[in-house]
Amino acid sequence: MAISSRLVKPETQELVHLEVLRTERLSAHWMRVTLGGGEIERFRPMGFDQWFRLFLPLGGDEGLDRLPAKANKLFGYLRYLRIPDGVRPVMRNYSVRAFRPATADRGAELDVDFVLHGSAADGTAGPASRWAETCVAGESVVLIDEGLAFNPERGTERVVLVADETGLPAVAGICASLPAHATGLAIIEVPDAADALEFARPAGIEVRWIVREHEVQPGVPALESLTDLSDAELPAGPFHAYIVGEQALPTGARRHLVNERGVDKDRVSFCGYWRVGAASPTPKAQQHATEAAA
Repeated sequence: MAISSRLVKPETQELVHLEVLRTERLSAHWMRVTLGGGEIERFRPMGFDQWFRLFLPLGGDEGLDRLPAKANKLFGYLRYLRIPDGVRPVMRNYSVRAFRPATADRGAELDVDFVLHGSAADGTAGPASRWAETCVAGESVVLIDEGLAFNPERGTERVVLVADETGLPAVAGICASLPAHATGLAIIEVPDAADALEFARPAGIEVRWIVREHEVQPGVPALESLTDLSDAELPAGPFHAYIVGEQALPTGARRHLVNERGVDKDRVSFCGYWRVGAASPTPKAQQHATEAAA
């Protein structure tokens, strides 16, 4: 029987209202926003690459208050689009970088790492980057949990993880959830050496950082690094491959692994997070809304 290839859905997919607790600049291209308060007790952490739709109040809290309950489904998404421009919250997809349960001293906290494109100061940043750079404690956001794209049923003992910078939080989350004896390789492409943010992982997971030259298209160096691997550099025996990032990277990597390396297609998890030249860095927001109704 084929290994399950379906996304792992969360327990609930309700609107969860949270607020910004604090922000931290991690590097030139990374900003961490820590969320909590509000309805954080309704969020159910699943580990691995848990992802969610995040609604940012660029037009104020009025837009958040008008969000339909199922904005991640087809008809709810159409209702979301009817919220007037200037009021409608910006919707983007993000991964849980870390979740810390509540303690006697503080409430639960959820870290979200934003890749920064451009600059809020000179007006070159996109809406999500601009918000991440300028948001302050107390601002409201809303999220809808979407579960996992990394299906643990495909294997957690041996893994190959390939991503550009947009997939770094997901890879870090996966490594934090793997068993201590897991082995494998993670290839992560970043735009600058300072963006190679270290993360906890099993001792048997090797990480190879690839720094992309400025003029090179994102995803190309990571794909070349994967295709240049010798068979001996890949895990022995069946492994679960996970590839995310600019659309051409997961498409090309999956094709290479299945056609050239003989990897069972049911052991490959892949997703195009964004596309060069697209207006939005997360076009899958619309794609998944349609797929959810299929």
